[in-house]
Amino acid sequence: MTTQINLAPALPLEGRIAIITGASRGIGREISSHLASLGARLVLNYASNSALADSLAAELNSCYGGSIDTPCAVTVQGDVSDPDVVRSMFDRAEQAFGSQAHILVACAGILNSKYPSLADTTVDDFDEMFKVNARGTFLLCREAAKRLSRNGWGRIVTFSSSINGTLLPGYAAYTATNAAVETMTKILAKELQEAGITANVVAPGPVKTELFFAGKDEGFVKRVTERSSGRIAETKDIAPVVGFLVSEAAGWVNGQVIRVNGGFV
Repeated sequence: MTTQINLAPALPLEGRIAIITGASRGIGREISSHLASLGARLVLNYASNSALADSLAAELNSCYGGSIDTPCAVTVQGDVSDPDVVRSMFDRAEQAFGSQAHILVACAGILNSKYPSLADTTVDDFDEMFKVNARGTFLLCREAAKRLSRNGWGRIVTFSSSINGTLLPGYAAYTATNAAVETMTKILAKELQEAGITANVVAPGPVKTELFFAGKDEGFVKRVTERSSGRIAETKDIAPVVGFLVSEAAGWVNGQVIRVNGGFV
């Protein structure tokens, strides 16, 4: 009598370690859940809300077999614009999972919800957006370039915005930060080709998050909806795109800006 053994296929990201910034809420939270469902182990970075981050880590550890000894997800608090904090994320990945990280998803970002014209943008507001969006992404990418696994399977995904294509009034400084992210990422992709590490940008259109709705009136949301295939996206519309970009299947996708926006123009 022959006994058949049915082995479940390996998950696409099994054995991979991902660092995700801005992980406690919005798009970052959805990406974290999605990558965990694909088998990845996660370092979840958050800026200030430990309750949200800890609840996400607990949820992922419960759903995907994590334990104290072998967690699915761990958290790291800190500002992405601080080089020491950025280094600590990569240190935490190595300590918690015993290996270099394979994936970086740089999702943390801020904007000014007053949407000032360029003439009314304060230097402090300009500096703060560049500090988090551009400097933070720079520091993360710099550390990833040095410390991601270099065995032909490294993935970097940064975040921009489809606002770069629409150039709406009130977004001058925010759009400039995203232009910086896109440019840095494209150059980084060329610099890391020989290491087998890809670098791509995801640039969402309007998505139902706190960041999107902050300071916007119903009229603005209605106009945007009409330009975005009749609806505002859910975070679940964005996460699978990231899941693909960090997978083995996306090894030939490099230096690209993927605008996930329902045709928003």
